[in-house]
Amino acid sequence: MALERSKGKIVFAAIGVLALVAIGILVALPGDDEEPARVVVKEGSIERPAPGEALAQGERATVRFETNLGSFEVALDGERSPIAANNFAYLARSGFYDGLGFHRIVPGFVVQGGDPRGDGTGGPGYRVVDPPERGAIYEPGTVAMAKSAADPRGAAGSQFFIVTADRPIDLPAEYAIVGRVAAGRSVVEEIGRLGGPDERPTATVVIERARLIGK
Repeated sequence: MALERSKGKIVFAAIGVLALVAIGILVALPGDDEEPARVVVKEGSIERPAPGEALAQGERATVRFETNLGSFEVALDGERSPIAANNFAYLARSGFYDGLGFHRIVPGFVVQGGDPRGDGTGGPGYRVVDPPERGAIYEPGTVAMAKSAADPRGAAGSQFFIVTADRPIDLPAEYAIVGRVAAGRSVVEEIGRLGGPDERPTATVVIERARLIGK
């Protein structure tokens, strides 16, 4: 899926013959009730066990990403999104993100990474669900989890996006917010300039190492 801009609004459209359901940030129609936070294990083979506890309830911590273009840090908000932030911390602590790249870059909008397949269709083999508050705002530097249109509000696997726009972007409150870029913003901005017209990176950007720090 890909983001499109139309009449000042952000429109999500499917691309590709296989309807790559996990490639981008997608709109899902909100239900009448809030989706409860929970872990949902997919049928079939599991690439990785469902996450254990990496953060205590309400705990704040930082994930440091070392890339081939430099380092940046994400301050996790375990109070705002305890389930999704814990999952993000768990994946970083276990080395899941090491060697992965940013497969989708939309200059002036977002960068997206965390896919072990590198084509927007991969994940850890499970998802967690941690809906954001209604009216959530995706401000510059926000780090949130990507999901498919078929997933409920707040669904999260391993794919995440970082807002690189210089103002809040117009997204519905569908995506679990795990934190914000607290250091190395210039590195994220540099990554954000490397997107082509097809939203694919024009240069390879690799997460050489991601680690949970600052606990």
